[in-house]
Amino acid sequence: MTKKIKQRIFAAVLLGVILVVVSLLSMFFGSVYLSPKEVFNTVGCKVTEVCTSSIYADVIIWQIRFPRIILAALVGLLLALSGTILQGVLRNPLADPYILGVSGGGAVGAAIAMSLGLGTTLWGFSLVPLLAFLFSLIAVFVVYNLSRVGGRITPENLLLAGVAVSAFCGAIISMIVIIGGDLQSIYFWLLGSLSGADWKGVLLLLPYALIGIVVGYFYSKELNALLFGDEMAMTLGVDVDRIRMFLLAVAALLAAAAVSVAGLIGFVGLLVPHFIRFLVGPHHRFLVLFSALSGMLLLVVADTIARTVLAPVEIPVGVVMAFIGAPFFLYLLRRKHQL
Repeated sequence: MTKKIKQRIFAAVLLGVILVVVSLLSMFFGSVYLSPKEVFNTVGCKVTEVCTSSIYADVIIWQIRFPRIILAALVGLLLALSGTILQGVLRNPLADPYILGVSGGGAVGAAIAMSLGLGTTLWGFSLVPLLAFLFSLIAVFVVYNLSRVGGRITPENLLLAGVAVSAFCGAIISMIVIIGGDLQSIYFWLLGSLSGADWKGVLLLLPYALIGIVVGYFYSKELNALLFGDEMAMTLGVDVDRIRMFLLAVAALLAAAAVSVAGLIGFVGLLVPHFIRFLVGPHHRFLVLFSALSGMLLLVVADTIARTVLAPVEIPVGVVMAFIGAPFFLYLLRRKHQL
């Protein structure tokens, strides 16, 4: 085992430990502050079956905060992996499910499903993420085809196509809100929120998280090959068109699953791959693992800030991520034009 691999294993373990510690600390904060003693007594009650915690602390931790922390981690993982795959497939560091309209397409599908009362399941699958996936898939292929001019995809065309599709999706959602009349709940959901987190949402996202990790890991060689361009990838034995379509569909699926549960949360898929690529390099086998862990950590921190800063008033987590991500996006855009 080389020194570099040992360092990466150590970094992954360290990142996992930090995630666990931050998640534990996150249980203390919210509209009601819980002391470390209350948290440890409540957690210890499940382990030792010796309960000294109050009933309200037990409800807050196991029914509200713990599922919310797990759900935030899963949403962060899905968005980070979606951004990682999109940036690799499109060979564009500005690619992100939110910026490219993929999340907007998913929001349209989810809003249609919810407005029609289709929150039930069909053959074990929820109809909300299924419709969100369908519309995300449409959005990503529309953006891809609109931005492809003369066989090339330029960052400018990609951004313009993404903005246009996002605006169109926003118009559709506005019509749904006007017709449905449920402005408050849909508006808060569109800003990105985990306030309705429960164990049902956690179980819903787990299969999608597993799909994202498995596909990202086992298709890391193809993603690496695509970074060198289509011609080089084909000489390396990659069926470029088939692999690109498949990976774009997976990226859309991951973003749609996150949107269907948490609404529109932007910039996770933009920020995380950039920082991780700077730290561990462009190899996707490591990029996928570290992006997944970092996405989980980032959204757990962002959601903790969202429900703590103005407590008992809660800020939508999408707003927190916009404060963090929008300046970084402008910095990347300016830097790219200066190169």
